[in-house]
Parts: sequence; structure tokens; C-alpha cells
Amino acid sequence: MSASVTASPSPSMPWWKEPTRDQWYAYIAAWLGWTLDAFDFTIFLLIMLPISKEFGVPLTEVTFVFTITLWLRLAGATASGWLADRMGRKTPLMISILWYSICNFIAGFAPSFAFLFFFRALLGIGMGAEWPAGAALAMESWPARSRGFMSGFLQGSWGIGFALSALAYGLLYDSIGWRGLLWIGILPALAVVWIRFYVKEPPVWAENKRRQTTERQEVRLPLFTIFKPKYLYNTLTGIVWMAASFCVYYSIWALFSTYLQKEMQWTPLMVATPLFWANIVVLLGSVIWGAVSDKYGRRAAIAAPAIIAIFVTPLYLWTQNPTIVILAFILQGLFGGSIYGQNPSYLTERFPTEVRATAAGFVYHQGAIWGGLVAPVISYFATERGMGFAMPMMISTIVFLLIVVASIAMSPETRGKQFTAEVEVFKPAE
Repeated sequence: MSASVTASPSPSMPWWKEPTRDQWYAYIAAWLGWTLDAFDFTIFLLIMLPISKEFGVPLTEVTFVFTITLWLRLAGATASGWLADRMGRKTPLMISILWYSICNFIAGFAPSFAFLFFFRALLGIGMGAEWPAGAALAMESWPARSRGFMSGFLQGSWGIGFALSALAYGLLYDSIGWRGLLWIGILPALAVVWIRFYVKEPPVWAENKRRQTTERQEVRLPLFTIFKPKYLYNTLTGIVWMAASFCVYYSIWALFSTYLQKEMQWTPLMVATPLFWANIVVLLGSVIWGAVSDKYGRRAAIAAPAIIAIFVTPLYLWTQNPTIVILAFILQGLFGGSIYGQNPSYLTERFPTEVRATAAGFVYHQGAIWGGLVAPVISYFATERGMGFAMPMMISTIVFLLIVVASIAMSPETRGKQFTAEVEVFKPAE
């Protein structure tokens, strides 16, 4: 008999009453880790131009800081995923939050560009480590009935972190500068204290770990397992989906603020306006599409907004009118910015418990390798080739949205999946 997360709820029970206090605590821990991670990472997207000016380095060179940070996410995610599958979800989550908070704080003291480069790059390890531990903790702890909805709220809360960084930039940059904005990044470390004392491991993971030990079927190399024939197609379609998704995200967001600063000559408060409100809408859109995913499936909740986003993209990049730019970019938050809401649910549901964190972490963060190339490539065509930012951003966004739709069409549907404590890896493929 398998052990699932919860018993089947009464149809008359409201979904928000179904989770226990421990399940809410686990979810909040993952939510805090992800939202604060977003703040520490995205603040850099808003200060690349002033950093370029202070240290006298080309903007393209500054974008490589962002690239290496993204690339090192894969190292952090793979290590954290292995720890989460072997030791539990909670400890890697706490380590990751401390890691990225401290690195961001130290980077604010940079006496040179090389020093800044080093510590922002190291931040990528902690940033990557947060997601697999946090996603597994939240999704394994949450009932299946509303998992898609809460996945949307979890992933969409990246938008809250981004909105907070935009708000901090708009209100504080003129008084504390880019260094002060990095120093604020130490505050997420306080969340670790709460997680340490109030969060428990998901029961399904604890039971699965017990069975691996008693049945002598421990999975010691989970990363290799997902490339075996039984999981290979699932893994590869997931890899293409996440690679394209990362490229979409950074095509939309990575250089938008630089575009507004450099070509449109907007003030910090003007730049912050579309970024803040679009990210608030990202959360709203992720929750809406999360509800869609619980009713119609994970694939529909990803493909539909991606298709609509293709037609929204030119609206804010083919005009110089500030009002249209702001409104259209905010609209993009509802579609192109919300295709990520099912990342936690869909990735964790595609793999068994004993390799879940490793698989989800690797498949998700290998996309950062490709996403990390977007900013330097767009910056090269914009500045070195004289194309400006709008056209490269638009082409890149649309092309990768099409790849997202195609990869999702080839992927399995997982809506309603019940997590089990059975050791599935060693069972024959169906």
C-alpha cells in the first residue's frame, strides 16, 4: 500500500481548510525562501548601468556577472537536490537562504569590479540551491486538489520579490546608491530562524526515506537515475521546456530596465513603475493560471498564456509612448510573466519521491545556463551592432515562447497526481 500526502478530502470541504498547520508552515517556508531569493537576485538587474559607470567597464561585461550567477545556479541546485533527497528538504533550504543573503551583502562592499563579480557569482549557488529544496518541501506538503493553484502563488511570488526590488530602487536608489540596495539583501537571513523552529519534513519524504533504508533500495545517485530509459523522455522534454522558459523570462525582464534607462532616458521612479506593477500582475496571473491548471491540466495553464504572450510582446517594444509601454508591459505580466506558475507542481509531479528534488532542481536550473546567455547576446546586438534593445528583445521573446509551447505539447499531463512513499525507481516501467 502506498502512502500519500493526505487522505481524500470531503467534496464539501473548502480547499483552504484541507491543509494542516504543518503543511501551511512548510509552504510558507518555501514561499519566504523563493520571494526573498527574487529580491536579492533581481535588484542587480536594476543597477547594472550605474555599476558599469562606477567601475568603468562596458555594459556587456556587467551582464556577464548576471550570466555567471545564473550558470552557478545549476551547481547549487544539483547539490541541494541531492542533499534534499538524501537528508531532507529543510536543511538545504536554510543553507541556501543564508548563502545568497550573505553573498549579496558582501558584494555591496566591492572595491573593484572583480570583487563584485566573484560574490555575485557565488550568490548563484545559494540561489539555485533554494528552489529544489523549497519546491519539494512545499509541493510534497500540499494536498493535490489545490496544488496547481498554490504552485502558481509560490512561483508567482518571484514577482513580489522583483516588485520589492523595483520599489526599493525607485524610492531608495537616489539616497543609498547601488551598494545600499545590495546591503539590504542581508535581511532574508532572518527567515532561517523561523524555518529552523517551526517547519517539519514532509511525511511522504520521511516515509519514503524509511522505506529506502529498510528495503535496502537506497537511491544514491538520483541525477543519473533520471537519464535512464524509464525517465529519459520525460527528462528531455522537461529540459527543453525549462531552457526555453528561462530564455523567455530573461528576454522580457533582464534588460528592460536598461532599455528604459539608456534609450528612453527614464528616471529611476519611471523605470520602477512598469516593473513594480507588472510583477504584481505576475503573481495575479500565476494564481489565475494555477486555478486553470487544477481544472484543465498543467499543460493548458502553461501553453495558453505563452501563446497569448507572443501577441502582447510587440505592444511595448514597438512604441516610444510611455503610457503604452507601461500598460502593455503590465499586461505581459499576466501572460508571458505567468507561464512559470506551474514550475513547482509540474516538475515535482513528473518524478518519484526518492529523486524528486534532484530531478526538479536539475531540470529547472539547467535552463539557467541558456537563460544566462540571453542578456549578453541581446546587449551585444543592441550596443555593438547598433540595433537598439527593442528588436533583439522582441525576436528572442517570441522565438522562445514558440519553443515553450512545442515542448509542453510533447510533455505528459500530471494534474491530480498523488505523491507516494513507495520506492518507485526500482519498479519495472509501465
